Amino acid sequence: MSILSDDKRAEREQLIELLAQAYWMELETVMSYIANSINPDGVRAREVVDSLEQDIQEELGHAQQFGRRIKELYGTVPGSEEFNAVQSYLQPPSDNIDIEHVIKGVIEAESGAIDHYNKIIEFAEEHGDPVTADMVTTILADEEGHRRMFEGFLREYERD
Repeated sequence: MSILSDDKRAEREQLIELLAQAYWMELETVMSYIANSINPDGVRAREVVDSLEQDIQEELGHAQQFGRRIKELYGTVPGSEEFNAVQSYLQPPSDNIDIEHVIKGVIEAESGAIDHYNKIIEFAEEHGDPVTADMVTTILADEEGHRRMFEGFLREYERD
């Protein structure tokens, strides 16, 4: 039975809540990535800043995909008054050359997204929504790639 059927209304509403949480995670990440791509100083920060600048557009695209799927499931994409910041680990460091802080924050954000997206995929598959499962699986691959890149940055910084 399809997630869009009347019999699946409760499950659809739960899925919309999971997607809304993912939507907010992506938008909060975009805000922090913007700050963390502007504030850092130093030659060593350049590669991390360049990566964050590229990731901003990708994360914004993910938020848009989550929003479109919420609407397709007969939900309403939430407005800014429903936003609650939770990513304290992604706040810009007080020292603009502390790029390791930024890297660790990105890894934590990506890990949180990976965990949440796996939950969405499992829920969608369990409740007859292969479209959401497929969409989120594609987004999950992007997040795993981001995390892997920043884990490499961290290893390099820790070695020095």
